[in-house]
Amino acid sequence: MQLDLNLLTALDALLEEGSVAGAAARLHVTAPAMSRSLGRIRKATGDEILVRTGRHMTPTTRAVAMRTEVHALVRQAHHLLSAQAELDLATLDRVFTVRWHDALTTACGTALIAAVHRQAPGVRLRLTAEPGDDTPELRRGEVDLASSAGPPSLPDLRHHLVGHDRLAVAVRPGHPLTELPATAERYAAAEHLTVSRRGRLRDRIDDALAALGHERHVIASAPTTATALQLARDTDLVVTLPEAATRAARHHLGLVTLPLPLELPDVPLHLLWHQRHHDDPAHRWLRDTATETLRTLFAPSPASDQ
Repeated sequence: MQLDLNLLTALDALLEEGSVAGAAARLHVTAPAMSRSLGRIRKATGDEILVRTGRHMTPTTRAVAMRTEVHALVRQAHHLLSAQAELDLATLDRVFTVRWHDALTTACGTALIAAVHRQAPGVRLRLTAEPGDDTPELRRGEVDLASSAGPPSLPDLRHHLVGHDRLAVAVRPGHPLTELPATAERYAAAEHLTVSRRGRLRDRIDDALAALGHERHVIASAPTTATALQLARDTDLVVTLPEAATRAARHHLGLVTLPLPLELPDVPLHLLWHQRHHDDPAHRWLRDTATETLRTLFAPSPASDQ
């Protein structure tokens, strides 16, 4: 059976007003239009709904029995289709999954959790690692907010640019590269470590060196930034990473930071989410909070990294 759900609104008005004319005035339609709606309601329900008693109309037994339920259904429909209520962070009860690059989670995870809990104590966060391949977790709803070095290729994903980071070189104290200015030639001749969750031993740095006639000697890859920095501290391996995102971790490990002796574009940082969340006030608040937290990375450092 196909029903016109607009008839619920008409039925609610008829039962509340007890007359065709009163229901028509309430819904701002003509009396003939309301009369036609009553006819369709009678046909759909198999009941007269309103019967004439002298100069007035009286609801049938079935109409009296359904009045409360019909009114509740109409109110629920209006609530469902009306504009969302103002976000109340104090009572918000949600679980958000945030998938960031591990360097960002290390640098800003604590601040993000603190900011979220301070504003919305009922919100819980899942901070997950980046996957080993490009699975559509945002599209499937498994991830609410992700980080990326570039804008998404899929049309149903939204994004905004948070900032740009520059690449820097990290080595242990006393590393041979710290003794003299690190030229492109000396940099390429060192033993290098890449950071790749897929185990890649080549990246855009190798392309830039090749354009200058140099070849980098990469002897290992690490799956995470934290592992790479630890290896750089304990060996003569050189690791090249985004400067701001790894600043705190490098300082904690006592690494020396050197400028990259190559001209390369800065690394962009984007936040990504699925368009289904774009107009959700709670998700918008999460995006704003995450953006504010991440942008603290790009504030000028009060002291030199070296």
